[in-house]
Amino acid sequence: MLVMKTDKLLAGGFMSGLLTPVGTEYGWVITMTPEMSRQAGVAENSLIVLHLEGKISAEILPPATPEMKESVRRISEKFREAFAEMKRLGD
Repeated sequence: MLVMKTDKLLAGGFMSGLLTPVGTEYGWVITMTPEMSRQAGVAENSLIVLHLEGKISAEILPPATPEMKESVRRISEKFREAFAEMKRLGD
């Protein structure tokens, strides 16, 4: 279990922006700080996904590889018009 030290969170509030969770349909996603990554023994910029189903559970996901990022970019560009239409329709 990761326990964060509140003194680092309170020191000028500099870490508060780094730990702002992003809500998704699967839970909340937080980008791990370098300190959190070191303590957990995972790659920097890994993600923690928090799930709330009667209790809180967490999953650590590795950061996207350059190949994954390029693949997403290509797919996004290829289907840009279709994605724009789905967004317009609310799908």
